[in-house]
Amino acid sequence: MTELAIDETAPAPGSGGPEPGRPSPEAPTTRPWTSMARPVLSGLAAFVVFALLLVAKGINPIDGYQAMWDSVFRDTKSFGDVLVRLTPYLLASLAVVLPARAGLFNIGGEGQLLVGAIGAMAMANALDHGLGRTPTLILMALAAMTLAGLWAGIAAVLRHWTNTNEAISTLLCNYLAALFLSWLVFGRWKDPRATGFPRSRQFGIDERLPLLWGRVHIGILVAIAAAIVVWAALRWSTWGFRLQVLGGNAEAARRAGFHNGRLAASALMCGGALAGLGGMLQVTGVEGQVSAQMMTGYGFTGVLAAWMVRQRPLWAIGSSTLLAAISVGGNGLKIRAGLSAGSVNILMALLLLAVLGWGRRPERAVA
Repeated sequence: MTELAIDETAPAPGSGGPEPGRPSPEAPTTRPWTSMARPVLSGLAAFVVFALLLVAKGINPIDGYQAMWDSVFRDTKSFGDVLVRLTPYLLASLAVVLPARAGLFNIGGEGQLLVGAIGAMAMANALDHGLGRTPTLILMALAAMTLAGLWAGIAAVLRHWTNTNEAISTLLCNYLAALFLSWLVFGRWKDPRATGFPRSRQFGIDERLPLLWGRVHIGILVAIAAAIVVWAALRWSTWGFRLQVLGGNAEAARRAGFHNGRLAASALMCGGALAGLGGMLQVTGVEGQVSAQMMTGYGFTGVLAAWMVRQRPLWAIGSSTLLAAISVGGNGLKIRAGLSAGSVNILMALLLLAVLGWGRRPERAVA
């Protein structure tokens, strides 16, 4: 009996797989280093293009990259800033990875991070310092994950009942989450003692994550553990296998008796829960309070981190670290090269274009 070979980069012709433009459930099991060589080389090409842009601005690219390097690695505090950024970036990228295995786009990480922060704050207010630090943080994390998971479930319901594209609904939910957060911090949660821009009260010591060193909190270990759990679930669990089948061939999944709507909803909601956990870790480990402008752009960076590595959860640790380093390195460009710190967003965009465009293996022709 000949074993069936599954092409994990694209559904078979006429198989009724994911719609054009939707992510395919890539879970390569052979020669992972070979499969990543092309994207890595393409990523290096993005740095070359960015160097040409620096030259066009009259900046020596070697000096520019040296400034970024020094901003990240000049001392342990600087590298600690990278790890602080890595935590929400990684969890936001995992929120993209899980739905992508089911052939779905989750562009709502930005809003799900904020909703997670809202859930954490709501639980903290409800407990009112009535428990110790550990149970308080656990309940805050559960509240953040539950609320953010339900928030992502809105897109799942709209997709199932009205056939609304989840990419559109999750994107629009980002704006709703930001408006809801603004309403809270400008109203019910506004700290009357705060001066300047409105924000919530400060978290107490029993509502803050323990620190490892400097500003680096224990959330970095939680985020890495979450990536490992997601990888294991997708690789070895029945649920992960069903998600892969759904993403590769929805009609085959239906004929096999899978509940496609429930599977899609579970993928979106679990992804949203992970992003919500990232929001909770950020506000309890770094921010110390809830404000309207926090974590701006973090969710979209998570999307970039996931797509750079083709939705591989373990590889997302590396891509999230790279993007965190680039983000922190932007301060060096601002101070020493006279560029805006936001100019690193151009480099991030080039990385995405390079990996998705140049870094993709050409599809084999089918006779």
